[in-house]
Amino acid sequence: MPELIAQEELDAALRDLDGWGLVEGGTGIEKEFLFKGFSAAFGFISRVALAAERHNHHPEWSNVYNRVIIRWTTHSKGGVTDLDLKLARICERIVAA
Repeated sequence: MPELIAQEELDAALRDLDGWGLVEGGTGIEKEFLFKGFSAAFGFISRVALAAERHNHHPEWSNVYNRVIIRWTTHSKGGVTDLDLKLARICERIVAA
């Protein structure tokens, strides 16, 4: 079971995750991704969905045309866990590919 990340460790991790920030209340991390168009955004969503399913950990997200906002949080722990950080890093690898 994932454990909550201590604030110091979370701050350090967010410095290494470009564009990711803590949501109000500190219960999750979030980033907005912009793509060339809907197809690219949907492709990203599809790849993230497959990774989320493999890890049995699913994001909160929204998509409008070329924009995807994704939030990782662990509801059962009431905040950010190592699993949220892992999936944020996976998002970054997907975008870079």
